[in-house]
Amino acid sequence: MVMSLEAKYEEFWRQSIKQLNEVVKATGLPIAPDEKGQYSLWYDVRELRLRFSISVERIKKFFDGLREGKVYATRCRRCGRYYFPPQADCPYCKTSDMDWVEISGEGELLTYTVINTKPLTYSHYPDYIVAIARMREGFNVLAWLRADDPKKVRVGMRVKLKVVKREPEGYLTYEFVPAEQ
Repeated sequence: MVMSLEAKYEEFWRQSIKQLNEVVKATGLPIAPDEKGQYSLWYDVRELRLRFSISVERIKKFFDGLREGKVYATRCRRCGRYYFPPQADCPYCKTSDMDWVEISGEGELLTYTVINTKPLTYSHYPDYIVAIARMREGFNVLAWLRADDPKKVRVGMRVKLKVVKREPEGYLTYEFVPAEQ
């Protein structure tokens, strides 16, 4: 029988709470090593489940673009500022006079970090890279960077922003890949 992702989370939490209770009894503190045993982590005994829904009607074109394999930003017609993620209103001009602009996808890596101590909801992923790149259009984008070898990633390298389907969730998002790929 295949366990759903939600069932895996529940089982993970049951085991974690059991282990945490043993650690608290032994040490008096809710501190235990992470799954790789490299770092000490504080485990809060309170559970915080957060699910939310927000209206995206005024920026729906962004999500329609993902379905088409395109990534859009918005640009204020009055001041020319770009916004990514897209915004329906310019916070600088206080106007709703915005254009939709398809991003070229070409950028230069400004900074990055390899994530190997992950939040629970990302624990099913192998270690991943989160990066910020300056896009050709002049604004920065924060996204995952998909690279075969993290040791080959370097500040200043050319990257391309692509639409991908993130598994196992099956939803469309965007991430960077090295431009050489």
